[in-house]
Amino acid sequence: MAFTAAAANAYQGTKIKTASPAELTLMLYDGSIKFCNMARSALEKNDYENTNKYIQKARKIIVEFRNNLDFNYPVAQDFDRVYEYIYYTLVDANVKKDITLLDEALGRIKEMRETWIEVMEKVKNAG
Repeated sequence: MAFTAAAANAYQGTKIKTASPAELTLMLYDGSIKFCNMARSALEKNDYENTNKYIQKARKIIVEFRNNLDFNYPVAQDFDRVYEYIYYTLVDANVKKDITLLDEALGRIKEMRETWIEVMEKVKNAG
């Protein structure tokens, strides 16, 4: 059986529909990392149109994270500050077409992803 784009899309759709909220969050981190890497690749080629497109996609995910924080938990304020930093670093990277700033944002997103994995493991082991 040949692997097709339609099959991949169907698999991805099922994966998203059956994912827990924690797994969806992890997928969003993965998506933002993917888009930053794609923006980085485009920037290395001086392809500013695609650089902008992919940074915008990564930024939208960060906005989504910020919009869904539950401030009933004190840690949400810490997450918000990190997300705000990432967001504005992505804006600066895009405006200045600065790969160092893009790498900084990417590094912070990866750190947040690792923190999220730790949280998922603690919850899993507590249950």
